Amino acid sequence: MDLKTKTPDELAALAGEFQAAYDGLRGRNLSIDMTRGKPSPEQLDLSAGLLTAVSDDDFRGEDGTDYRNYGILDGIPEAKRLFAEYMEVTPDEIIVGGNGSLPMMYDALAGGVLFGMPGGEGACEAPWKDQTPVKFLCPVPGYDRHFTICETLGFEMINIAMDDDGPDMDAVEAAVKDDPSVKGMWCVPKYSNPTGVTYSDAVVDRLASMPVAAGDFRVIWDNAYAAHHLGNGPAVVKNLLQACKDAGNPDRVLMFGSTSKMTMAGAGVAMMAASKTNIDDALKKLFVATIGPDKINQLRHVRFFGDMDGLCAHMDKQAAIIGPKFDAVDEILERRLAGKGIATWTKPDGGYFVSVDVLDGCAADVIRLSGEAGVKLVPAGATFPYGKDPNDRNIRIAPTMPSVDDIRSAMEIFCSAVELAAANKLKES
Repeated sequence: MDLKTKTPDELAALAGEFQAAYDGLRGRNLSIDMTRGKPSPEQLDLSAGLLTAVSDDDFRGEDGTDYRNYGILDGIPEAKRLFAEYMEVTPDEIIVGGNGSLPMMYDALAGGVLFGMPGGEGACEAPWKDQTPVKFLCPVPGYDRHFTICETLGFEMINIAMDDDGPDMDAVEAAVKDDPSVKGMWCVPKYSNPTGVTYSDAVVDRLASMPVAAGDFRVIWDNAYAAHHLGNGPAVVKNLLQACKDAGNPDRVLMFGSTSKMTMAGAGVAMMAASKTNIDDALKKLFVATIGPDKINQLRHVRFFGDMDGLCAHMDKQAAIIGPKFDAVDEILERRLAGKGIATWTKPDGGYFVSVDVLDGCAADVIRLSGEAGVKLVPAGATFPYGKDPNDRNIRIAPTMPSVDDIRSAMEIFCSAVELAAANKLKES
């Protein structure tokens, strides 16, 4: 039943039916939050062992260092080895820091604004604040907190469409080739937020080798979901740092990751991996800001995971919890909306989100209707720079926090909201 083929009278009748169905669901007085990608309590319970991984008499490192004290700016050796393997770099190419990668990304870019970035041969290394305007490429739909960082730092954001294998590289290459004010680009290379796209080898190679006008251009490689599969094992993404080295551009990328959605949100461990030049630059800036990270928490994570096999086994347990939630989202979307011509959606193999595109001009209305019926979604436009979706069609769904039963209830409401908003839109056109 493709709604776009219906006559005005048929649409009016359908709108009445959809309104009645929606009103019935709204009367349930639900309160379900699907705004953010938060781990559920069951996921957090998997990491209870973290709280006892370091005892009050066993807080020393492998070389006897007392990790309760100051120092070790780049992270304890045990954590550097484990997370270097996780990030596919060497221990001297990584900084293991505090609880989240978002502060590390913000600090890296704020450091560029205040002090500049190491550039290539002959490149200007002046602070970005002295090279205004500063522009950043933003694959869309994308992660709202990335856009907030850019907006806060005064960067001009340029939308780059996402394809099935990553960002539109023709558009990326055209944007960076001749414009030295383009200083960087956001990337979530595996299970992208919110589309779930995993970058192809061809995209990685083009990012590594493309000509850029700015010698201090940086790809901000936010590999937040590197191990977050939904049951079939993690996808493979080519190592961008190695690709950059092979292309003769070793300083082009800053890679970030964290355990925030692996263990305890807000109490994880974050990391930045990059060339030795970039690591040395970051440590020089970091030396001014801190006397060292939380080394006890780093030790706690090393002892909890043990090694990469332990980390992967832990993420298999995570997948067993959240995989059925994504299955429930897809099953209801398929049953309720397939063939109606009013919505398309992603079917990710990992990550934390499902991306839904509704009819142009309907996303804000769908989100409003869902909210009035007790299902809270991220505001319309949140997946685009400046909060402005030019087509008002993309909606990010975050299924991890609610129970499967709540997800089923929420998705029934969401689908009714999509139907009602679409019928009202079509009968007006």
